[in-house]
Amino acid sequence: QVQLVESGGGLVQAGGSLRLSCAASTRIFVINTMGWYRQAPGNQRELVADITVGGSTNYADSVKGRFTASRDNARNTVYLQMNSLKPEDTAVYYCNARPPSKYWGQGTQVTVSS
Repeated sequence: QVQLVESGGGLVQAGGSLRLSCAASTRIFVINTMGWYRQAPGNQRELVADITVGGSTNYADSVKGRFTASRDNARNTVYLQMNSLKPEDTAVYYCNARPPSKYWGQGTQVTVSS
């Protein structure tokens, strides 16, 4: 069974920071580049960051320089450190493989107030 469990979201003021975590089942984690996605109300889900098994990362232009993805392969966990948060970062954040599998977790809500 594939499981993706995101956590760490919350309400933060603009300029603040949050660290998201995603625990993934071994089946999806060990061989895949993992991605962090987000979906704001009325918008499509978008990829904001990804990280390869070896630790190489890529970021969407909108978050580059502010977000940092990392992974702990021993714990099947990926992280997203989010700094200098902006109101436009408000969304539900998900992790999944990249390209995404058909399995999605419940996501974690990030709300940034101005």
